Amino acid sequence: MAAQTVAERLDEVRARITNACVRAGRPADATRLVAVSKRIPLPLVVEACRAGQWDLGENRIPEALDRQPELERLLDAAGLPAANLRWHFIGHLQSNKAGKAAGRFHMLHSVDSAKLATRLSRLATEAGRSERILLEINISGEEQKTGLDRSLGVETVARIAELPGLELIGLMGMGRYGAEERELRAGFADLRNLCEEARTETGLPLPELSMGMSGDFEAAIAEGSTLVRIGGAIFGPRQY
Repeated sequence: MAAQTVAERLDEVRARITNACVRAGRPADATRLVAVSKRIPLPLVVEACRAGQWDLGENRIPEALDRQPELERLLDAAGLPAANLRWHFIGHLQSNKAGKAAGRFHMLHSVDSAKLATRLSRLATEAGRSERILLEINISGEEQKTGLDRSLGVETVARIAELPGLELIGLMGMGRYGAEERELRAGFADLRNLCEEARTETGLPLPELSMGMSGDFEAAIAEGSTLVRIGGAIFGPRQY
């Protein structure tokens, strides 16, 4: 049997996302897919774009910045509209690399400290633009995970929301790898509740909840995820 194409795997993932939304009693299109393209050969990423997948996630700044213009060139050569691309940065962003990331992504999912938020605020203000961000919360409590400590509560979210030059549009979190569904859902529900508290405190709509990856996205959707980050189920194993 021939191996599945990127488009076929995309169709399967999209169907699972839709079905998970419906099972949760949410609109079928309530959750959007960010295809994690890190370390995926760009011709395969072009195939995903050809199938209508324009939201792409990268987690390393130098590699992402190199790949952005190269993918645009490949899309132009294929007759596909590179202007449709929406790049998402989903990895750990060090404060000293914020200057390289600033203004280069549709959304920064992983702003994980007040220090980083303050630096992004200054960079955006100096450039006269707005940076769309999500605040990463460490919902699993694992020491090796990045993210704001959940115990800091909504007050920290509210302080960051007041920084000029930033458009805070929601929260991001990751479940513990290998955790059972009950634990995963509890963590995702906690992030949803924090987001609801932050809406009340800040008056902001905070429409986005970025939570859920290849192994747990259906549990995340059940608890309100609006953005899921999926790579392997679309592109197969990392090839370099």
